[in-house]
Amino acid sequence: MSNCSVLCCTKIENLTVKNNESIILDNINLHFHCGEITAIVGPNGAGKSTLLRSVIGEVKHLGELKFVGENGDIKPVIGYVPQSISFEKDSPVSVSDLFLACTSRLPVCFFRKSKQREAVIRALEKVKAQNLIDRKLAVLSGGELQRVFLALALMPIPNILLLDEPISGVDKNGIELFWQILSELRKNYDLSIIIISHNLSQVKQYADRVVLMDKKILALGKPNQVFSSNEFNNIFNKGE
Repeated sequence: MSNCSVLCCTKIENLTVKNNESIILDNINLHFHCGEITAIVGPNGAGKSTLLRSVIGEVKHLGELKFVGENGDIKPVIGYVPQSISFEKDSPVSVSDLFLACTSRLPVCFFRKSKQREAVIRALEKVKAQNLIDRKLAVLSGGELQRVFLALALMPIPNILLLDEPISGVDKNGIELFWQILSELRKNYDLSIIIISHNLSQVKQYADRVVLMDKKILALGKPNQVFSSNEFNNIFNKGE
């Protein structure tokens, strides 16, 4: 299944974000293509999350965002997984409750073993989490919870999938599984996947392109190109 017939390229042109006189993002120019995993790396405070929030329309900015299809500009479906989602730790809400609340106008009490439940199971299967459908959110591990939120971002299958440090606090096995799932999603659905990550070894293994930024773009290219750049060494290898 391909989304490329709908979306071919996301263009960020001269994107600038200011907070009063402080510049948070300075003249960002990027193109993201479908069928690619692009990892965004950089120090804390580099503006990485602000960039994603600009794409989904949460942050006011200067410059242009263009979503280009085969026949001109389009309005894409965007999936988004934030770094963390807060909820009461003793909440009785289950995974199925969460999906119904987010994807239906019906009250949760109307959830039945029907087409709605089947749709949730299919979404969870994409992230290897179908066994979690009746589990309470409060008892899920960090990795399980993030896969549930990823599945939710896939209903419906988006053209662009934005992930803001989705595996922060997840154990090593959970991190590896998450990246494997992203690789499968990219292959199976031809998605444009953009992920902010501090897991540089996984970025090197799974990402097609890497963007190194610190309020502006410092380096861009294949993982090996960016990781061997002077700009990367100046940020990540100081004092070594």
